[in-house]
Amino acid sequence: MFSSFANRIFQESISKYHLVDQVDQPFENPYPKDDIAHLLYRKNWIDTVQWHYEDIIRDPDIDPVAALKLKRLIDSSNQDRTDLVEYIDSYFLKKYQSVEIKADATINTESPAWAIDRLSILALKIYHMQEEADRKDASQSHIEKCQQKLNVLLEQRRDLSTAIDQLLGDFETGNKYMKVYKQMKMYNDEELNPILRGQK
Repeated sequence: MFSSFANRIFQESISKYHLVDQVDQPFENPYPKDDIAHLLYRKNWIDTVQWHYEDIIRDPDIDPVAALKLKRLIDSSNQDRTDLVEYIDSYFLKKYQSVEIKADATINTESPAWAIDRLSILALKIYHMQEEADRKDASQSHIEKCQQKLNVLLEQRRDLSTAIDQLLGDFETGNKYMKVYKQMKMYNDEELNPILRGQK
């Protein structure tokens, strides 16, 4: 199943990141560029770095100049994340382009890649909630609450994984069809953001 494959790639990326556990560490993708695993690994690495950006920027004592610099990094990371989602959707569009779509086929509320995006974020939530549940310096109450939350996250991953595999199965049989809309984010575009346009 594709979801099992994706979850394994996400766990590999998260584990690799935490060997160094620094947002500015060098990135190396172990998969060839023409492999969907390459996109999945890169996607999760972006999510993992951004997860830690979000931790850092919430430091109440952060220097305002450093915070602004970090905000720019988060903005750039968000754009990279969106780009990777669109690349992953392009992979699925190409994969299913020759499938004969049934007359009563329906469209899904979201594309496969945006569901996979949520799966990647879930992998991060599970990793860090597991860390909290395993803490030796926390109270028993904290550990129990985190374990309960972890159980819910694991259930979410099972459900989302099943839904993704069912969606891909529907594409393969022509019961559903893909239609992808580009995000068309306006705030990074010098022509569409009036603040940026005014600086030209």
